[in-house]
Amino acid sequence: MAVLVGRKAPHFKAKAIVNGGEEKSDFSLDQYLGKKKVIFFFYPKDFTFVCPTELHAFQENLAEFEKRNTAVVACSTDTEKSHWGWLQMEKSDGGIKGITYPIVADTNKTISKNFDVLKGDYFINENDQLETDNEMIAYRGLFLIDKEGVVQHQLVNNLPLGRSVDEALRMVDALTFVEENGKVCPANWKKGKEAMNESHEGVADFLSKH
Repeated sequence: MAVLVGRKAPHFKAKAIVNGGEEKSDFSLDQYLGKKKVIFFFYPKDFTFVCPTELHAFQENLAEFEKRNTAVVACSTDTEKSHWGWLQMEKSDGGIKGITYPIVADTNKTISKNFDVLKGDYFINENDQLETDNEMIAYRGLFLIDKEGVVQHQLVNNLPLGRSVDEALRMVDALTFVEENGKVCPANWKKGKEAMNESHEGVADFLSKH
């Protein structure tokens, strides 16, 4: 698993469904450069069980991300048509109707591969046929990307393990605090709590108070 933290997020252009039903043919995270932070998260498959709980949880907290000048973008290896169909289904039926943030269609799996969250691999067998060693879908990867396009935080869960939206918000708050104050955030730091300076004296002073 590659560590992308500290590096530019991989560039891509792909089809996506935006605003809950509009197809966009050349969606890119480049539109946010210099303007917004981005929470870019992968989920395994449309029309499944854990995935809609995550997508709805991000939607329910979308206003909180927007307050923090942060865009939320989802991605899976399903097609844009599959995304669109799932968006027409009511939440009570297992659908994701009501999701308004973009959902990217990584149909050729290159985005998942470049972010190194693609499960499975492929090879050419003795009959010159393409085979895979597993279902090629995305792990539950999450990337916090700053306004310069640099990955500042990444998290990758296995397929059964849903993520915490509260933790994603906490990391956005931590990054914003560091950018604005030049301090560092200790363990379990939350917005409104005291931080520390990077110097030895600053750390010692912080620890003496806790």
